[in-house]
Amino acid sequence: MTDPMHSCDPTRAEHEKVRAFFERVAESYLDEIDDRPALDYEAAGSALKSFRIPLPEEGIGAEAALESLYRDGLAATGTSAGPRFYHWVVGGVTPAALGADWLTTLWDNPAFAWQGSPLAVELELLSLDWMKELFGLAPEMSGVMVTGASMANFVGMAAARQWWGQEQGVDISEDGWAGLPPMPVLTSGYVHASAVKVLSLLGVGRKQIRRHTRDAVGRVDLASMEEALKGLDGRPAVMMAVAGEVNAGDFDPVEEMADLAEKYGAWLHVDGAFGLFAAVSDRTAHLVRGVERADSVTVDGHKWLNVPYDSGYAFVKDREILARAFAYTARYLADPTDPRPVLGGLGPESSRRARALAVWATLRAYGRGGYRRMFEKHLDLAKRMAELVDEAPDLERLADPLLSVVCFRYNPGGLGEDVLNDLNTRLGEAVLEDGRFSVGVTEYGGRMALRPTLVNWRTEAADVEAFVEVVRGLANRLTPEGDLEGAT
Repeated sequence: MTDPMHSCDPTRAEHEKVRAFFERVAESYLDEIDDRPALDYEAAGSALKSFRIPLPEEGIGAEAALESLYRDGLAATGTSAGPRFYHWVVGGVTPAALGADWLTTLWDNPAFAWQGSPLAVELELLSLDWMKELFGLAPEMSGVMVTGASMANFVGMAAARQWWGQEQGVDISEDGWAGLPPMPVLTSGYVHASAVKVLSLLGVGRKQIRRHTRDAVGRVDLASMEEALKGLDGRPAVMMAVAGEVNAGDFDPVEEMADLAEKYGAWLHVDGAFGLFAAVSDRTAHLVRGVERADSVTVDGHKWLNVPYDSGYAFVKDREILARAFAYTARYLADPTDPRPVLGGLGPESSRRARALAVWATLRAYGRGGYRRMFEKHLDLAKRMAELVDEAPDLERLADPLLSVVCFRYNPGGLGEDVLNDLNTRLGEAVLEDGRFSVGVTEYGGRMALRPTLVNWRTEAADVEAFVEVVRGLANRLTPEGDLEGAT
């Protein structure tokens, strides 16, 4: 019973107020999300001030706290689920995934083992099987859901490390690295920062990455890579292929790298966080041909699957290696010999949210066809953006959009590379400060550029067209002339 002196302690009676609050604000937010700015920096700074107070001795109750959070915090959230957020390759949330995520929070089930929530575990396994079909992965692969591509790469490379040790007669998960040489990781210049971070976390070391590149962009040099494999004289190595690099969406040649891995007995890991979705369409499936031969594969769900942040998936062909790398037992936990699944023993997290509910719901709601159409819509939108860039006299496209990344820069002509790099860096900052759109700045072949990425189901042609207009208008203000034709 609640002490009347502490009337703001949690009570069951608050549930109705919370439900009514959420029904009201959800309707309001979803009605306006298409027209909200990606992020208003100035408004965000002001909004955050109201939260900077000491911890109160007594609370204000659920309804008042939620009202304050929504009223004062909305301006500082950023509309990353909206149609004009093109930064970091962040998708939106489909209606089915949103509803299922609400249920996930309502039920609040741990997804460590079957005994905690049979539904959460079974739907995770089923959803992973469906994704193997969607992406054309080997049916025998075991999968596990994690927070995103960083931890998915962690799972894949932990399995690779376990395999690498076993190839030399050592169980690294039990005995550690003692007496072993460095583990070579052969890749291209497309390797993602998360994979570099993962090698540090696993004790492999960032310096063990050997980038075999043939140009400033980072395209792989297969001949150099093969020479390196030959030079190992049969010792085990790990290869990493990137399917959809971050700057322009390009791909390492997965099939050719799979040939090398097979020829030299190497482990092949494919980082497909973004680009594995190429498998869903006949227009792009050739880009990931050979992925079914990989030993480990990663992909993000909060990108093109359009499920709530955070959601990533790791697939490993040898389940026994995966289980050894992440063995997790205690007397109070589920018996590891129990035939019912213990997913917490196949990945880094023991405290696991039931994120499979949103994944299952969106795949069940829209199916293979729905995701193929969404994906191809974004291909078409990227093509449209590329056309607008090509038509603009002051914009320069730096790469063909293989998927939905359009890498381009502002270039009015007559400026040196150093000046252009500085100008485009400032342009990226100006776009973010403007707030109508959110986009990242990158370095592509030594040139600073914008890299808008279209993966949100809400994005339409009008958003793409408005984005190019906004970029040109802001660029116009950054240049002394200030009279670019067609800028707004």
